[in-house]
Amino acid sequence: MNACEGMSLVEIMVVVGIVAAMASASVPSILLAMRDAVGNGAMRQVQGALREAHESAMTRRRTIKVVFTNPGSIQTFHMEGTNAVPLSSMILALSGPQYMAPPAGVPDTPDGFGLGPGVVFQDGLTTIYFLADGSVTDSNGIPVSGTVFLGMTGRPAVRAVTVLGPSGRVQSYRWDGRAWQQ
Repeated sequence: MNACEGMSLVEIMVVVGIVAAMASASVPSILLAMRDAVGNGAMRQVQGALREAHESAMTRRRTIKVVFTNPGSIQTFHMEGTNAVPLSSMILALSGPQYMAPPAGVPDTPDGFGLGPGVVFQDGLTTIYFLADGSVTDSNGIPVSGTVFLGMTGRPAVRAVTVLGPSGRVQSYRWDGRAWQQ
């Protein structure tokens, strides 16, 4: 008997067919995981920028101005009297997340600050101020709470970052198709 026997062409074709079937079955789940990762990344960017502004205001004992600009950028400024000195500018992940209203059927976050366009603060504000005590206000010094909704056109992944005005607490949420998850 020859100890060096190989595989037949039929055996090789069966193995290749099984590998191809397994690979094609895993592609949709890989694409879904990639979309989730992009959405989570954008949510973490917004959450990080807001927490950094909150921390900076309290550490520096100065007002930090945060401006949300569509479709998905955040600018922060250190206020010196009436002068705004730029601190940072951030554009959300390049793969498409932007500020947008949640799709129909998605309820408000558990914090309940309201639904609407992508950036939802009182009276449609897109600029907020973190004060030295950590609170968040409008330009008149009135505490405001709100939500920043994030999504991608044509995709069901929805993320939200909420800010509680009196304390400046920043919380993130992810919509799983049935409920908001922290």
